[in-house]
Amino acid sequence: MSAEQTPRREVVTGVPRGARRPPGYAPARSEITEQTTLGATYVRSLMRSQLRAALYALGTLALFVGSLPLLFALPAALGGSPGSPAPFVWAALGFGVYPVMWLTARWYVRRAERNERDFTRLVEGR
Repeated sequence: MSAEQTPRREVVTGVPRGARRPPGYAPARSEITEQTTLGATYVRSLMRSQLRAALYALGTLALFVGSLPLLFALPAALGGSPGSPAPFVWAALGFGVYPVMWLTARWYVRRAERNERDFTRLVEGR
């Protein structure tokens, strides 16, 4: 080339054909599959949210079941005879504890499924 002619400069816009992502490409899924730091962060966040839900459920049950001895001591403190609290104890256990345990377990399962559903949406890029 001569000094008077300058090379023509071309500007390329857009993503090259080879670098285009296929349909359904999810960056989070590839991060997890390739075990990158970002992928580990995604998985850690799922584990943390599942642990948080489990600790809430466990704390609720521990608080409720831990307060039962106080509830069972209530009839004796109110002046009842020592043999009379037996029906009260069985009623409290049968109609109080089991429904609370069932509701807590139901809440936990629904929360865990929602955490997993949210994580799946994140990974699939929806």
